[in-house]
Amino acid sequence: MKIGLSLGHSRPFHDLLDLVRHAEEIGVDSIWVSEAYGTDAVSVLGYLAAHTSRVGLGSAVLQLAARSPAATAMTAMTLDHLSAGRLLLGLGTSGPQVVRGWHGTRFDAPVARTGEYVDIVRSVVAREGPLRYAGKHYQVPYPADSDDVPPMRSSLHPRRPRVPIYLASNGPRNVALTARVAEGWLPAFWSPEQPDLYRDLLAPGLADRSPELPPLRIVATAHLAAGADLARCRDRLRPVFALYLGGMGPRDQNFYARLVSRLGYADAVPTIQDHYLAGRRQAAAAAVPDRLIDELALIGPADRIADRLGAWRASGVDVVTVKTDDRALLDRLVRAD
Repeated sequence: MKIGLSLGHSRPFHDLLDLVRHAEEIGVDSIWVSEAYGTDAVSVLGYLAAHTSRVGLGSAVLQLAARSPAATAMTAMTLDHLSAGRLLLGLGTSGPQVVRGWHGTRFDAPVARTGEYVDIVRSVVAREGPLRYAGKHYQVPYPADSDDVPPMRSSLHPRRPRVPIYLASNGPRNVALTARVAEGWLPAFWSPEQPDLYRDLLAPGLADRSPELPPLRIVATAHLAAGADLARCRDRLRPVFALYLGGMGPRDQNFYARLVSRLGYADAVPTIQDHYLAGRRQAAAAAVPDRLIDELALIGPADRIADRLGAWRASGVDVVTVKTDDRALLDRLVRAD
């Protein structure tokens, strides 16, 4: 198991350049940049590509609603050239809050859309011929009422004919799709105590996985709070989990809440949602169970966190990404992997 570094989003990334260089020097597997409704991941990854030379650079994730499949393929090829073949293309639908509330587009058929999106990105990057795609949600060229528009092929030759795609997915059908078509999986929450749940979610897709694909690589994010006082560490993470479970979409379309419910916290989720959707953020945070934080996050002193990584390793994770500015802690975790 390897350690990755998550830089998150909406931060002054130029201030993190020394941390990124340090992470590369000590052997961190990959650095991941996300986007929500502030900074975009593409600009940051281009910036990091210019200042690093070995570490993997991942998007966690590029939102499908923000770009057409062809635009994402162009972006992927460009970043892959800029990084000398180090791009890890993380894609995800995001949720209805961001898709509708920020991008102003429909949120529907996420599994089918994701499958078609991946097909088109792969086709553009492979550059085996002009792009033609006749899907339910994407048609290229777009059908017109007048003269036909000839299909086109990318003017840029790819550095690699296939850029590895990592899908962020939570629901059973989307996780199965990930296992079937992607190089990697970016689960939202990972419980080392319940690996069978994830194996069951992945099994249908793995059964239909193409032999041309490498083994599925699992890159799981661990929310982290380091410190001697466990109670204070938990309190630092409560607002994070309250946001995901209470605020990432309407009550009936919060995929993070559904996943946590499947992990055994179905009784706690409605209370968190009730408080959060009513604007009671502190009450929502207070309703996050201690056990949930202990199970899904890395908390406590550095030695405790490093020891806890053993459970993640045993559960089948390939890369654990952590969000920390603490160089000493990052050193400790890399040595422990």
